[in-house]
Amino acid sequence: MPLIFRQCLLITLALLLQVAPAQAQSEADKIDQDAKPTQAVTELDHLGLAVLDLNASADFFINALGFELRGEDSDYPAKFIFNGHIFLTLWQVTDADTAVRFDRKNNVGLHHFALSVSSFEELDRLYEVVSEWEGVVIEFSPELAYGGPAKHMMIREPSGNRLELVHRP
Repeated sequence: MPLIFRQCLLITLALLLQVAPAQAQSEADKIDQDAKPTQAVTELDHLGLAVLDLNASADFFINALGFELRGEDSDYPAKFIFNGHIFLTLWQVTDADTAVRFDRKNNVGLHHFALSVSSFEELDRLYEVVSEWEGVVIEFSPELAYGGPAKHMMIREPSGNRLELVHRP
């Protein structure tokens, strides 16, 4: 279990059980021992995004972030892109003018998705590229994530989907 999740679990257990942190640690250890990992689900196969402008979003992922076009569906319409590790499907909404924009604090659905970046230097380079990209909104520039050591930035791609770019050393 990642350290940050374990720390959150310990705090939550201590509060819920109204016990000292040491007793919460004991309860957390029991949870770890009782956990039965499953191999039924092994990884994310692909992520499908509804987009306002199929061509603008595909252009962004292909030319700014290095994805390749792997296929299209002209009937939907949709574009399928891949970067050697991550497969994204981009789906054109029926009417961009009447499409309901996602509000991360008031709608159920994808809050954001995060893509790993190979280095801090690459994160800074991508910031320079995407900050000049038409239709991209920068929510915040590269900064330490929760005190580090990871560094991340948050943007909205040309169709408004929220995307985090992060490097974890």
